[in-house]
Amino acid sequence: MSTSPKQADKTKVSGVILVDKPQGMTSQQVVSKVKYLFKSPSHDSKKAGHTGTLDPMATGLLPICMGEATKFSHYQLDADKSYEAVILLGGQTDTGDADGKIVEQAAIPTFGTALLEQVAQQFSGAQQQIPPMYSALKKDGKKLYEYARAGIEVERASRDIVIKAIDLKAIDHEQIQLTVTCTKGTYVRVLGEDIAKALGTLGHLTALRRTQVGDFNIDNAIALPDLEALALDSRQEQLMPVDACINIDAEMILTTEQCTRIHMGQRLNVFEQLTDDIKAYIAGNIDSESLENNEVAVNVNQQFISETDDSEQLTDTKPLKHEIPVDIRLINEDGQFLGLGAVSLNGRLQPKKLIQR
Repeated sequence: MSTSPKQADKTKVSGVILVDKPQGMTSQQVVSKVKYLFKSPSHDSKKAGHTGTLDPMATGLLPICMGEATKFSHYQLDADKSYEAVILLGGQTDTGDADGKIVEQAAIPTFGTALLEQVAQQFSGAQQQIPPMYSALKKDGKKLYEYARAGIEVERASRDIVIKAIDLKAIDHEQIQLTVTCTKGTYVRVLGEDIAKALGTLGHLTALRRTQVGDFNIDNAIALPDLEALALDSRQEQLMPVDACINIDAEMILTTEQCTRIHMGQRLNVFEQLTDDIKAYIAGNIDSESLENNEVAVNVNQQFISETDDSEQLTDTKPLKHEIPVDIRLINEDGQFLGLGAVSLNGRLQPKKLIQR
């Protein structure tokens, strides 16, 4: 009796592919399409995800992580992103873009280059932004857009964002070209609405295109029809390495014995392998916020002890600087990427996220 090949016997598709998302598709629909295009009797492409949602109306760069690369997708989720958008003045929609319906209109004032530069300066830098109702953020287990579709508006907490670069140029008397680089969590739809209000009118986006995510650029992305036109082997060639999302340069070479041990989940003493460069990297990346948080925890704990039992002595649990771990790339003696570990100045290395080969 013959048996079909087990799923475990299939080659797992792993890597990062940059896709130019078309208008009208959701980000998840693009992921599903890519998974289908990499699927074959000998290839498992079930595990995949994108690194930041784009609205259905939006086009542009959508990095998709497949297989083992999904373990490192958060580095691009947290990365800065760049967009190009068109703001149509004179009307506000319920969604903030052209997919919604007009809910309010206003006259469009005359504006010139000087005013646009002034408004751009006004929106540059650190600020707070209230997420739109038409978003996938959740409140009490339901997505905000579910409330919005039911005609319910719920209170949303403002979020800290940073506009790293912004440029506004007039297309005509009612349209503005917006180019922006911003931190994660920024809603360009809301930014467009706020810019219109700063000009004394209302507005919404009629076009939105993402051009950059971290170090990934739209120039290196492939359109879905072009990917579909390729043979499977050629599609595989479009995949970047599994560690493409990781923005860490520092690496540590492990011996064969050490590789075996970390794959067993064991911690290592690598003090003798800490070069001056690695030590400088660790020292430069120690999270000061972690120190502050631990200080707060210790202070609270000390206060609790003093209020409950003055005779009990509390040991200060604040980690010392040389104990604080920092992520580092791990490679074997053949130069193959193994995954990420957390290493501290005292030489302790803890395996963190390792890939399977």
